[in-house]
Amino acid sequence: MPHTLDADAVRTWCGLALDALGRARADIDAINVYPVADGDTGTNLYLTVESASRAVDAAFDGHAASPAASRPTLADVVRAMAHGALIGAQGNSGTILAQLLRGMADVLADGPAQGSQGADEADGLRMALRRAADLAYLAVAHPVEGTVLTVAVAAAEGAERATGDAATVARAAYEGARTALQATPGQLDVLARAGVVDAGGYGLVTVLGGLAEALSGEAPAALAPVRSHGDGLTRDALAPAGTHGQDPAGCPADSAADGGPAFEVIYLLEAGDMAVAALRERLDALGDSLVIVGGDGLWNVHVHVNDAGAAVEAGIQAGRPYRIRITHFDGAAARKAGADGPARPGPAVVLPDQHGAKGPTGGPRTERTGRAVVAVVPGDGLAALCAEAGATAVATRPGEPPGSGELVDAVRRAGAREVVLLPNDTELRHTAAAAAAQARAEGVRVAVIPTRSAVQGIAALAVHEPGRSFDEDVVAMTSAAGATRYAELAVAERQSWTMAGVCQAGDVLGMIDGDVAVIGSELAATAETVLDRMLASGGEMVTLVLGAGLPDEVAERLERHVREGHFAVDTVVYHGGQPTAPLIIGIE
Repeated sequence: MPHTLDADAVRTWCGLALDALGRARADIDAINVYPVADGDTGTNLYLTVESASRAVDAAFDGHAASPAASRPTLADVVRAMAHGALIGAQGNSGTILAQLLRGMADVLADGPAQGSQGADEADGLRMALRRAADLAYLAVAHPVEGTVLTVAVAAAEGAERATGDAATVARAAYEGARTALQATPGQLDVLARAGVVDAGGYGLVTVLGGLAEALSGEAPAALAPVRSHGDGLTRDALAPAGTHGQDPAGCPADSAADGGPAFEVIYLLEAGDMAVAALRERLDALGDSLVIVGGDGLWNVHVHVNDAGAAVEAGIQAGRPYRIRITHFDGAAARKAGADGPARPGPAVVLPDQHGAKGPTGGPRTERTGRAVVAVVPGDGLAALCAEAGATAVATRPGEPPGSGELVDAVRRAGAREVVLLPNDTELRHTAAAAAAQARAEGVRVAVIPTRSAVQGIAALAVHEPGRSFDEDVVAMTSAAGATRYAELAVAERQSWTMAGVCQAGDVLGMIDGDVAVIGSELAATAETVLDRMLASGGEMVTLVLGAGLPDEVAERLERHVREGHFAVDTVVYHGGQPTAPLIIGIE
């Protein structure tokens, strides 16, 4: 049954697109052969849409928390979606997708689709898709056909030819984009030689499929992992492992084979329109693959250059750059790609004052030896604990989960031949999988243990033994993590429905294995109830991880409660310093 193009439909679209990209991420990475072999286009698109989806959820949450408990309008939600994509855009493909979403938001927020039905709604979607394609072309310094740009134009043209409601228009846009994707190998020689379709275009078709499903209520025909084959697409000829590259839009066709720029530079920039116009000219002279998207004072800048410092300095002259990320491409491997196939990337690097990594000057790689553990943790105390245990810690920031590039960088810094990766968060499963795939392409043996909480990571790390075989170690760590139940204490920010009933702003929530199980008024008392419920089914060890600012008296009270009420159960306390959850509990 068709659905109205409203705020709820956009939220559904984001969720469907995110799920679809999560499933297709590895396939998109695998067919990515142009122009630089960094194999992360699928992950970049996933993380960009993830940021957009979170912004949409925040728009709904913000209205629900208002005194009037209102619902957001279509304008509120599409603007949030575009802003979220802009600030979270990853890589060339993600940056272009952010601009496509911005173009759609420009029309849907202010055009005829706003608050209207029927033909006007369908017209608004047609106009939005056309605006998206036009803006994307303007954002790319040197557009190239056979890329995500071509697919975006085909989507707009398909929508313009369609008659009917918004659901029909969305389906026509999807079909037009899918047909254009099939033709991309005939437009770019490098795609034809590899026998693959464009990876960025594949991702856009996946996102448009989510839109079609959100409006029609029916999933479009599945887009299989594909190579080009004659006039159609085949499912059984996926690009071989190691033939990874990056979305091609805006890059000269021979950039990889000729040993193109050595660095990818990405940053957010606060600057005015005139300053950005001058920045475009300067960066265009420095390198290629230049894409600058955004507006209203906030921009996302992406460029490939040989002089990474000059690219950052140009941003400083234009305004205030931040979230700066520099990735080093292996130039020698890229030059060899012309004869031997797509190259593998060099290490992703950060600015010299972060993590002790080398600056953009590169340098020789160290020989990998032994085994290491990389753990994602939410606080400085936990990071120090992991470091004491010999693990490489990736500290998270509130509202800013680590990207796959950060995890790959941590794997590289570990300098080990074998690495066990502990994501310690359910939401990081796709990111961790993408990072592991990238590290494996660089010759590192990586296993991801699907830990959902920091206490499961602690349990896994406690039984880590590098002296035994890799497989045995992974099995033991997985078993320890799986045998650890986890809980978190949090403070409700607003009234809402939970699995345990209705909570009010300021209530303490006890969440067991991810679900709200207890609602209380005081943290220590609520934690005692959570402990009693968890220990009712047995347990030998209680782990308490104290958040930032939580007094030791709470830990002492909980230790006493366990000692007096649960015979032969030990308790260990760590000062985690996590800023979000006041208390994390683990039961082994």
